[in-house]
Amino acid sequence: MNLEQLQRTMAAAVMQPLTDEEQMQARDTTGRWNGRAMSEVVGEFITPNSRLTAFERLEIYNRQYWFRLQTAFTEDFPALRAVVGSERFDALMNAYLAAHPSSSFTLRNLGWKLSAWLVQNSQYAGRRCKLALDVAAVEWACIEAFDSAEFPRLSLEEIAAMGANPQLTLQPHVQLLALDYPADELVLDMHRRQRRESSEAGARPEAASEVDFTPLRLHKRPTWLAIHRADYSVYYKLLSLPEYRTLSALRAGNALAETLEQAFSGSRLSIVSQAQRVQQWFATWAQLGWLVRPPL
Repeated sequence: MNLEQLQRTMAAAVMQPLTDEEQMQARDTTGRWNGRAMSEVVGEFITPNSRLTAFERLEIYNRQYWFRLQTAFTEDFPALRAVVGSERFDALMNAYLAAHPSSSFTLRNLGWKLSAWLVQNSQYAGRRCKLALDVAAVEWACIEAFDSAEFPRLSLEEIAAMGANPQLTLQPHVQLLALDYPADELVLDMHRRQRRESSEAGARPEAASEVDFTPLRLHKRPTWLAIHRADYSVYYKLLSLPEYRTLSALRAGNALAETLEQAFSGSRLSIVSQAQRVQQWFATWAQLGWLVRPPL
């Protein structure tokens, strides 16, 4: 094998999922080596030493690779773990990671397909599937809001100078969610607990042990939410349905006049009240720096 072939072979072996007992698979399960015994496969590119066989040497890297993915995934989705319970979460996590192993230089992107995967594999979330979907969406939106791009913001004066029907869009870090549950409350609580426990773990070694999360209950309530970044911190903002519709339409590139007409569809508010709401929204959005020019 040349260097590239060796690297790809090593990566494929290291990334092969572990057994249920968290050991390296005795036989190839990927089809890459036609189901051969891994002890034979590994012997072709790893040599044993005086203490470990070639299989045992590779198993160290295989296990540590998966333990690192599991740790990162658990840190990114603590509220999802609280909703489905620790045992079900472990099964969900391992199934998802087997279907979507890390394909990026950064573990930041590990959960980017989780929401879509959960829709197709709802059995892993159990009877709280809809709540689990909302929670997973909020937790992923937090990640996106934290480090997505930020463009030069527009002031109200600049927007007014663009004419009666300006073309506007939102900062990439602003994440819009329509939820069946007020999942933001649960996620915020769990993330605060996670930060507190991480801080305590640094001060007291005994606090670093795994926390036993208790599945939580949350009553169904339609919720519209914006998750955004300000001063390098992530914030949540509850929205009304017309406000959510307006922001979503702006993000989609719709013209402002059409956007506002659709936003208040079915509303009983008078035209004057609608105009006042819109004025308040734009003042707030401009202050938060959400409004930008569409990129070329």
